[in-house]
Amino acid sequence: MTESKPIHTWLTDMDGVLVHEEDPIPGAAEFIDALKASGLKYLLLTNNSIYTRRDLRARLLGSGIDVPEERIFTSALATADFLDDQRPGGSAYVVGESGLITAMHEVGYVMTDRNPDYVVLGETRTYSFEAITKAIRLIESGARFIATNPDVSGPSHQGTLPATGSVAALISTATGHKPYFVGKPNPLMMRSALNRIEAHSETTVMVGDRMDTDIVSGLEAGLRTILVTTGSTRPEQVERFPYRPTRVVDSIADLVDLVAERA
Repeated sequence: MTESKPIHTWLTDMDGVLVHEEDPIPGAAEFIDALKASGLKYLLLTNNSIYTRRDLRARLLGSGIDVPEERIFTSALATADFLDDQRPGGSAYVVGESGLITAMHEVGYVMTDRNPDYVVLGETRTYSFEAITKAIRLIESGARFIATNPDVSGPSHQGTLPATGSVAALISTATGHKPYFVGKPNPLMMRSALNRIEAHSETTVMVGDRMDTDIVSGLEAGLRTILVTTGSTRPEQVERFPYRPTRVVDSIADLVDLVAERA
């Protein structure tokens, strides 16, 4: 991080950076406390569209990490922002949970299965064959296909879970229509996050644990990037990618002092 430009804003992923499921990663609470003390702008970004910001704040608080609701930004919120910009006051058939449905309602969208403008697919733990079939038929009838994020799987204490990308592939195979993915690695999510807090890409850093989502989306949005190796991408895998983060560190604990230095 030898660039001359100061750091005014921090964006950071959640799972794999601050927590593993419900377990805090050492240094995460101290990192957030350092951000608060510095007065710098920051947002926590997650591709998880299941939960509302209030839900995520409660989950983080249970892990000992105190983050205000307004400092959390999800792929559900990014998707709602995108649709509000594309077609204000539109309608959608939503396959997802409260985080996505709440975000859509907050931008004035109507939820309907009668000639909706969009079919919007998010993550859920209770995918319904009936709901997926309805989505397929609506897309065949002309509804535009949007998905919150392309992640094909996610972790759990019991093992791998299918995620939004896997169900999107099922629907795409059935309809012949691929969705537009709004969340990471689409840099659109980064720009939407920056706009929310009136930040500039040249003075912003993105911290993530995945080269193929967090780091590439940060790079494409013009941010400096830091990879922590407590999540998906292992240190020995970094060289396999055709792009590099600005810096690689062992964990979020290594960034606590950097926040203070760059404030």
